[in-house]
Amino acid sequence: MEIEEFQSMHYKGSKHFTQWEIPTANATGFGAAADDYMERGIDLNEQLIRNKPATFFLRVSGDAMTGAGIFSGDTVIVDRSIKAVNGKIVIAVLNGEMLIRRFEKTFSKIRLVPETPGLSPIDVDLSGAEFSIWGVVTYVIHSL
Repeated sequence: MEIEEFQSMHYKGSKHFTQWEIPTANATGFGAAADDYMERGIDLNEQLIRNKPATFFLRVSGDAMTGAGIFSGDTVIVDRSIKAVNGKIVIAVLNGEMLIRRFEKTFSKIRLVPETPGLSPIDVDLSGAEFSIWGVVTYVIHSL
């Protein structure tokens, strides 16, 4: 009867064995052919987030932006580091209320325009209202 040294309590490694003496070695040195065509998985953080410390996910309630493809219950990705320019969809804070609207700025006034026929645009009076742009919407996530 032959005793295998591998199962003893005093195993000291396999350096004194050659490759031919280890029965479970299968070292061919070749990878699978499909490994040449393998791609990395899709990382949504890498694809959707440009500036991680300034990016937030918000859930939308209301139908103010249905014309832009943003529905109640959708999640929007908001980047606070992007400057709001004409035509961008923004999260605005007007008198303590957060709104999602399309931003329009002219020389003399700022408007928050909804994308639904049931609501009218909001003309922002900068002298008497608490107003700020909280962030710019970069992506919308909604289920089908």
